[in-house]
Amino acid sequence: MNNSMKRFEQIAMIAHDMGLIFEFLGLASLLPLIVLVLYREWNMLIPMISAPLVFIVLGLLISHIPHEDLEPSFSVTLNAVALSWFAIALIGALPFMLGLHMSFTDGIFEAISGWTGTGFTMLASIDSTPKTLLFWRTFTQWIGGIGIIAFGISLRRKTRVSLFRLYRAEGREEELVPAAASTSRRMWMIYLVLTFAFTGFVMLLGIPLWDSLNLVMVAIATGAFTVHSGGLAYYHSHLLEAALIPVMLAGAIPFKVFFLMYNGKVRDMLRNNTVRALLLLALAGSVFTSIDLFLFDKLPLAEAFCEGTFTAVSALCTCGLQNSDPHLWATIPIALTTMMMFIGGAMGSTSGGVKVNRVMLAYEGVKWWFRRFFVSSRVIVPLRLGRKTIAREISDVAISKNMLVIVIYVLTIFIGTILTLHLYITSFRLDEVVFELVSALSNAGLTVGLIGATSPFAIKWIFIILMWLGRLEIVPVIIIVMGLVKGIEMDLASDTEGASSKEEPHTG
Repeated sequence: MNNSMKRFEQIAMIAHDMGLIFEFLGLASLLPLIVLVLYREWNMLIPMISAPLVFIVLGLLISHIPHEDLEPSFSVTLNAVALSWFAIALIGALPFMLGLHMSFTDGIFEAISGWTGTGFTMLASIDSTPKTLLFWRTFTQWIGGIGIIAFGISLRRKTRVSLFRLYRAEGREEELVPAAASTSRRMWMIYLVLTFAFTGFVMLLGIPLWDSLNLVMVAIATGAFTVHSGGLAYYHSHLLEAALIPVMLAGAIPFKVFFLMYNGKVRDMLRNNTVRALLLLALAGSVFTSIDLFLFDKLPLAEAFCEGTFTAVSALCTCGLQNSDPHLWATIPIALTTMMMFIGGAMGSTSGGVKVNRVMLAYEGVKWWFRRFFVSSRVIVPLRLGRKTIAREISDVAISKNMLVIVIYVLTIFIGTILTLHLYITSFRLDEVVFELVSALSNAGLTVGLIGATSPFAIKWIFIILMWLGRLEIVPVIIIVMGLVKGIEMDLASDTEGASSKEEPHTG
């Protein structure tokens, strides 16, 4: 009884915090109404007011649940965040369902693709879609890219332990939001400044304000929604593609690194190991993808360079903007791009994927394990990460957890591939199916055309689940499932024990 009461108190406190975040989202969701007024799309008023209205009403209801300021268990927090993400996707789908009469599944798909910063779309014709809805898609990616929980924390005057647990449960293992909410607001100021600065930069290329703002908002959020059916091909500008590369890289770099730039420590920013690794991978991926397109797809060297460089950077940053059709590519450049999406950007950024930090730790961990094979068990071989030496007991746990995440990612792709091949008889090659599934799980959005409005119902839901898993980084979801299974087993055991005690005969 005490455990049940304690769990209820924890849920009440988490609900209170999520309610506040819903209220903030509701207020922020009013911003697209400016676009509605500017373009006089009055028929979109009810669809566009539906999301902020539901966010605010729901937030007010659950934020006023009586609660005590306790430290919640991580399992309760995981459940709250996972369910909240589905609730946010459902509310975010309302404008699409009411404004475009999209089905429930397509509306959820479009919304979760936006909030997770993925970029797959169910829209049949983007050019004929009202601009208010197009900006709503862009806005969800821009907010979702930096994290909905982080967004809520940044708007609070005082940050509690429960909110940081919510933040970690959102799949952010590295602290993007430092200890003080005021510092979090400075982070958002940097995000805004980068967005507007890059928008001005893109406008210098002759791109209109509307297009520039939408492109930069999705690029820095490592999303992929565009405002034209032709995507980047609509602009016929390699200069625009080149200008978007630093925007995508800015979104894939840890935001804590920008605090160094904020404090005038640009050299320290460039010396960061994660930044160096990310830039090195981007360079290597661009070179090899371009060479493969030149050798295996027989593209002219200049075209191979433009397509290979942009796609490789977009894949590594899990951005999803593309200036080519990978469906026309040979298997080898598709495999390289798939690997780049799988790795993804850095922890503490807006990008998805396994993360560069985990790949770096896995590399150091494998070297550490091999060094231990060739020495006596009595010899202590230290694990060094950069200039730091990690204690043995911490090293084993850290590397094991890190490798577990990578293995689970691989297994998830394997299971998703098997399910997709069984449920969808398609002409797409196996490498293209894997490419599309990795793109979904990494919240990238690069596509060969497998997923779309005409895709089967079951395939759409596989992709919805993969996008959701990728945003929460899988492991929290597994912990939730294990907790549910354990709870069921305990209930069954208690029921069995209760039945046995009732059936046991009395002896005199």
